[in-house]
Amino acid sequence: MGYRKTILATDEIYHVYNRGVEKRPLFLTKWDYKQFLELINYYRFVNCPVKYSYFKLLSSEERNKTLRKLEDTSERWVDILAFCLMPNHIHFLLKQRKDSGISKFMAKIQNSFSHFFNMKQERVGHLFQGNFKAKRIESDEQLIHVSRYIHLNPVTAYLIKFEDMDKYEHSSYPEYVGIREGFCKIKPILEHFKNMKDYQSFVKDQADYQKHLEVISHLLLE
Repeated sequence: MGYRKTILATDEIYHVYNRGVEKRPLFLTKWDYKQFLELINYYRFVNCPVKYSYFKLLSSEERNKTLRKLEDTSERWVDILAFCLMPNHIHFLLKQRKDSGISKFMAKIQNSFSHFFNMKQERVGHLFQGNFKAKRIESDEQLIHVSRYIHLNPVTAYLIKFEDMDKYEHSSYPEYVGIREGFCKIKPILEHFKNMKDYQSFVKDQADYQKHLEVISHLLLE
């Protein structure tokens, strides 16, 4: 791991990004995406009682009970405001809740997923491209525009059409338009809009999106 230049401060929000080593695919099947989403949900908490590999062995009822208890009693490393999983890279908007929270959260999900992926594919070595990258969100304007950028990734990569955005299961967008309940804290972004439909219109406004890309280009990390 290299030295991190960006200081990750508690109570600040960051656009966090990483990709597969040599830009290789991270997710080969829908089960790979599912595994990663479950890791995100579990390891955002500080006081996880066991490693995820043991948690996974519990019955569905016991897993749900454990997650409810963590939700009620555990501190969090991060609040996840938005995310998008792409075939060979990942995006997050994360608010750090505890010192070193983002680093600990990213290490846990990346290490656990790498182990899962390598075992499944019978490979060895690094899966992710070194240190994740992170850029601090400096204003509410940046916050909403970066959230739009993240949610539009599957569209701009030609994985889906605009009209099918709410069907893309590997991002937080379905939570933002009321189709799915999830683990994201959506209020910090949605409070800047009249309602969910207003946010949906904002995301799908292609002209406004193109106009503001330059404004947030230094936060996009690629």
